[in-house]
Amino acid sequence: MSATGTADLSKLRINRDDPPPAVRRALGRVLWLVAGAVLIIAVVVIIGRRGAAIPVQVVTVAATTGGEGAASGGGGSVAVVANGYVVARTKAAVSAKIPGRLAVLNVSEGSEVRKGEIIARLDNADYAAAVGQAEAELASAKATLIETQSDRDQLQREFVRVRDVHTQNPTLVSTQEVENAESKMRQGDARSAAQQARVDAAAAGLRMTQANLENTYIRAPFTGTVLRKEAEVGEVVAPSVGGGLTRGAVVTMADLATLEVEVDVNEAYIARISGGQQARITLDAYPDTAFRGNVRQVVPTADRQRATVQVKVAIVDRDPRILTEMGAKVEFLEAPRAATPGAAQVVERPRIVVPAAAVRSESGQSIVWLVRDGKLHRRDVDAGPVSGNFREIRSGLSGGEQLLVGGIETPRDGQRVKVGP
Repeated sequence: MSATGTADLSKLRINRDDPPPAVRRALGRVLWLVAGAVLIIAVVVIIGRRGAAIPVQVVTVAATTGGEGAASGGGGSVAVVANGYVVARTKAAVSAKIPGRLAVLNVSEGSEVRKGEIIARLDNADYAAAVGQAEAELASAKATLIETQSDRDQLQREFVRVRDVHTQNPTLVSTQEVENAESKMRQGDARSAAQQARVDAAAAGLRMTQANLENTYIRAPFTGTVLRKEAEVGEVVAPSVGGGLTRGAVVTMADLATLEVEVDVNEAYIARISGGQQARITLDAYPDTAFRGNVRQVVPTADRQRATVQVKVAIVDRDPRILTEMGAKVEFLEAPRAATPGAAQVVERPRIVVPAAAVRSESGQSIVWLVRDGKLHRRDVDAGPVSGNFREIRSGLSGGEQLLVGGIETPRDGQRVKVGP
């Protein structure tokens, strides 16, 4: 073809990298829609998080003139609360007085024994043989004593006869013969006394062997109940543990009639407790049942490290369900004050006692978090020391408030919450 009629095909190219305009417009609209949706979701999540109420656990503050609340049975109000354990005042780890192999064990856990009753026996064949030998030696010594006493009596009669003959007729019996008779009599007395001493020694030896034999019997030191078996038949036992296969105690027993609760009371509250004071005991195993008690003893010393004083509370209500080493909570009751006729009535300051978990510390200041109208509010308080997982609020609360005790680790003022189950 000619130069004028021929098309220049070199300028005709297909660009495969750029999409068509319609495709570019559609892709742009999709990207804008996705970005808008992500933004809306983010805003909804942020708003939802800010507005969602967090479930929390709360406690309602009760204000009384005696403490945590009124006590049942007219015993007064609660003055102090403390935790402790049930123990037996009379308790012993019973062991053998001498070492030996346990041959007989007559009791098991829960067995009731009387004072002096045989709990166990050691292998005692050698001790029984020693008793038999001592009895034979004593019998032999007594027989010899009879012989020496007979000889002594004969020598005494001979001396009296010779002396009387010499007195009546000195020519028949000389003075030397009288002296010889008297000397023989005294020798007889000495032999008799020596043999009597041998008899006494043999009797003492018999008592020793009998005591050793008796020591192979392990008897109950008091009337009580066996709590644990510490050894089994065939094991070697001794008065004290010597290592190896040697056992110390054979059984541990206690008098369950002397059960009491030992609690540690913060020394800041010990002035509210006195001997004979009534108390209410609640066992951890039976939280719905309360038992009556009274203060038996306030131990006259304090624990320097823990700043507590031990108080022993006797259990008045005996119950077979109460076992040693059970955890217990003791509420010491204040006796109600009798009104004096014509005297002005003193209005006591309400006492606020809250769980220790409700009180927090920030920069050395005790605070609580109030739950009011679905929000948290910070409140500074003056709190006393912990006593039985409770703390007394001396100022800052008046009663009736709801306090945060759980559900949030780092609460914020104004944070929305809801009371959980």
